[in-house]
Amino acid sequence: MCKGLSYLPSSCLEKAKEMRVKLSHLTETHQKHKVQDGKAHQDLESLLSKKNLFISLAGGLQAFRGFLRSEFSEENLEFWLACEDYRVSSSNMQRTKAGSIYTQFINPDAPQEVNLDAETREALLSVMDSPSANTFNKAQQRIYTLMAKDSFPRFLRSSHCMEAIKAF
Repeated sequence: MCKGLSYLPSSCLEKAKEMRVKLSHLTETHQKHKVQDGKAHQDLESLLSKKNLFISLAGGLQAFRGFLRSEFSEENLEFWLACEDYRVSSSNMQRTKAGSIYTQFINPDAPQEVNLDAETREALLSVMDSPSANTFNKAQQRIYTLMAKDSFPRFLRSSHCMEAIKAF
Protein backbone atom coordinates (compact mmCIF):
# COMPACT_ATOMS: atom_id res chain seq x y z
CA MET A 1 0.00 0.00 0.00
CA CYS A 2 1.36 3.41 -0.92
CA LYS A 3 1.95 5.63 2.11
CA GLY A 4 2.53 8.78 0.10
CA LEU A 5 5.55 10.84 -0.83
CA SER A 6 6.36 11.79 2.77
CA TYR A 7 7.77 8.29 3.34
CA LEU A 8 10.37 8.67 0.58
CA PRO A 9 13.91 9.81 1.38
CA SER A 10 14.48 13.53 0.83
CA SER A 11 16.85 12.82 -2.07
CA CYS A 12 14.02 11.07 -3.93
CA LEU A 13 11.66 13.97 -3.24
CA GLU A 14 14.22 16.44 -4.56
CA LYS A 15 14.69 14.32 -7.69
CA ALA A 16 10.90 14.12 -8.09
CA LYS A 17 10.62 17.91 -7.90
CA GLU A 18 13.35 18.25 -10.53
CA MET A 19 11.54 15.80 -12.81
CA ARG A 20 8.26 17.70 -12.36
CA VAL A 21 9.93 20.95 -13.38
CA LYS A 22 11.57 19.28 -16.37
CA LEU A 23 8.32 17.64 -17.46
CA SER A 24 6.39 20.89 -17.08
CA HIS A 25 8.99 22.65 -19.20
CA LEU A 26 8.89 19.85 -21.75
CA THR A 27 5.10 20.13 -21.98
CA GLU A 28 5.25 23.88 -22.47
CA THR A 29 7.83 23.45 -25.20
CA HIS A 30 5.68 20.94 -27.04
CA GLN A 31 2.60 23.13 -26.69
CA LYS A 32 4.47 25.89 -28.48
CA HIS A 33 5.24 23.47 -31.35
CA LYS A 34 8.95 24.26 -31.24
CA VAL A 35 10.18 20.72 -30.74
CA GLN A 36 12.41 19.05 -33.28
CA ASP A 37 12.13 15.33 -34.06
CA GLY A 38 15.37 14.49 -32.26
CA LYS A 39 14.13 16.08 -29.04
CA ALA A 40 10.85 14.15 -29.20
CA HIS A 41 12.83 10.90 -29.55
CA GLN A 42 14.92 11.77 -26.49
CA ASP A 43 11.84 12.68 -24.44
CA LEU A 44 10.01 9.49 -25.34
CA GLU A 45 13.11 7.48 -24.49
CA SER A 46 13.18 9.20 -21.13
CA LEU A 47 9.52 8.35 -20.51
CA LEU A 48 9.98 4.71 -21.45
CA SER A 49 13.11 4.30 -19.36
CA LYS A 50 12.49 2.11 -16.33
CA LYS A 51 14.90 4.34 -14.39
CA ASN A 52 12.71 7.39 -14.94
CA LEU A 53 11.41 8.79 -11.67
CA PHE A 54 8.33 10.26 -13.34
CA ILE A 55 7.20 6.78 -14.28
CA SER A 56 7.97 5.16 -10.97
CA LEU A 57 6.37 7.82 -8.78
CA ALA A 58 3.59 9.35 -10.83
CA GLY A 59 2.62 6.73 -13.34
CA GLY A 60 3.85 8.51 -16.45
CA LEU A 61 3.88 5.29 -18.41
CA GLN A 62 0.31 4.58 -17.34
CA ALA A 63 -0.70 8.09 -18.38
CA PHE A 64 0.90 7.55 -21.80
CA ARG A 65 -0.80 4.15 -22.07
CA GLY A 66 -4.16 5.73 -21.20
CA PHE A 67 -3.63 8.37 -23.85
CA LEU A 68 -2.74 5.76 -26.47
CA ARG A 69 -5.79 3.72 -25.46
CA SER A 70 -8.00 6.78 -26.01
CA GLU A 71 -6.52 7.09 -29.51
CA PHE A 72 -6.88 3.37 -30.22
CA SER A 73 -3.13 2.90 -30.60
CA GLU A 74 -2.17 1.26 -27.32
CA GLU A 75 -0.81 -1.71 -29.27
CA ASN A 76 2.25 0.36 -30.22
CA LEU A 77 3.33 0.75 -26.61
CA GLU A 78 2.41 -2.84 -25.76
CA PHE A 79 4.51 -4.07 -28.69
CA TRP A 80 7.46 -1.88 -27.69
CA LEU A 81 7.30 -3.17 -24.09
CA ALA A 82 6.97 -6.79 -25.25
CA CYS A 83 10.11 -6.33 -27.37
CA GLU A 84 11.99 -4.91 -24.39
CA ASP A 85 10.94 -7.92 -22.31
CA TYR A 86 11.92 -10.26 -25.14
CA ARG A 87 15.36 -8.71 -25.48
CA VAL A 88 16.27 -9.38 -21.83
CA SER A 89 14.76 -12.86 -21.73
CA SER A 90 16.90 -15.95 -21.55
CA SER A 91 17.67 -17.55 -24.91
CA ASN A 92 15.54 -20.60 -24.09
CA MET A 93 12.50 -18.33 -23.51
CA GLN A 94 13.05 -16.19 -26.60
CA ARG A 95 11.62 -18.70 -29.06
CA THR A 96 8.35 -18.90 -27.14
CA LYS A 97 8.16 -15.15 -26.62
CA ALA A 98 9.02 -14.47 -30.27
CA GLY A 99 6.09 -16.61 -31.38
CA SER A 100 3.82 -14.86 -28.94
CA ILE A 101 4.91 -11.40 -30.10
CA TYR A 102 4.46 -12.39 -33.74
CA THR A 103 0.98 -13.79 -33.07
CA GLN A 104 -0.10 -10.85 -30.91
CA PHE A 105 1.33 -7.91 -32.90
CA ILE A 106 2.87 -8.80 -36.30
CA ASN A 107 0.63 -11.37 -37.95
CA PRO A 108 -1.87 -9.69 -40.31
CA ASP A 109 -4.72 -11.21 -38.27
CA ALA A 110 -3.14 -10.24 -34.92
CA PRO A 111 -5.50 -8.96 -32.22
CA GLN A 112 -3.18 -5.98 -31.61
CA GLU A 113 -1.60 -5.63 -35.03
CA VAL A 114 0.97 -2.84 -35.24
CA ASN A 115 1.48 -0.74 -38.33
CA LEU A 116 4.60 -2.14 -40.02
CA ASP A 117 5.58 -2.09 -43.66
CA ALA A 118 5.48 -5.33 -45.65
CA GLU A 119 9.28 -5.53 -45.89
CA THR A 120 9.66 -5.51 -42.08
CA ARG A 121 6.90 -8.08 -41.66
CA GLU A 122 8.46 -10.41 -44.22
CA ALA A 123 11.89 -10.05 -42.63
CA LEU A 124 10.41 -11.03 -39.27
CA LEU A 125 8.56 -14.00 -40.72
CA SER A 126 11.78 -15.27 -42.30
CA VAL A 127 13.64 -15.37 -38.96
CA MET A 128 10.87 -16.70 -36.73
CA ASP A 129 12.28 -20.25 -36.92
CA SER A 130 15.52 -19.17 -35.26
CA PRO A 131 14.93 -15.93 -33.32
CA SER A 132 17.83 -14.09 -31.70
CA ALA A 133 18.02 -11.33 -29.10
CA ASN A 134 17.75 -8.66 -31.80
CA THR A 135 15.01 -10.25 -33.92
CA PHE A 136 12.53 -7.44 -33.30
CA ASN A 137 14.97 -4.51 -33.24
CA LYS A 138 14.04 -3.05 -36.63
CA ALA A 139 10.29 -3.41 -36.04
CA GLN A 140 10.59 -2.04 -32.53
CA GLN A 141 12.54 0.96 -33.81
CA ARG A 142 9.89 1.66 -36.45
CA ILE A 143 7.13 1.64 -33.85
CA TYR A 144 9.23 3.74 -31.49
CA THR A 145 9.78 6.32 -34.24
CA LEU A 146 6.06 6.36 -34.95
CA MET A 147 5.29 7.03 -31.29
CA ALA A 148 8.07 9.63 -30.94
CA LYS A 149 7.01 11.62 -33.99
CA ASP A 150 3.26 11.25 -33.72
CA SER A 151 1.75 10.01 -30.46
CA PHE A 152 4.18 11.38 -27.89
CA PRO A 153 4.03 15.06 -28.91
CA ARG A 154 0.21 14.85 -28.82
CA PHE A 155 0.39 13.13 -25.44
CA LEU A 156 2.42 16.03 -24.05
CA ARG A 157 -0.39 18.39 -25.03
CA SER A 158 -3.11 16.09 -23.70
CA SER A 159 -5.16 16.12 -20.52
CA HIS A 160 -3.65 12.70 -19.69
CA CYS A 161 -0.22 14.29 -19.38
CA MET A 162 -1.51 17.35 -17.54
CA GLU A 163 -3.29 15.18 -14.99
CA ALA A 164 -0.16 13.07 -14.46
CA ILE A 165 1.90 16.22 -13.90
CA LYS A 166 -0.61 17.56 -11.39
CA ALA A 167 -0.64 14.22 -9.56
CA PHE A 168 3.14 14.29 -9.46
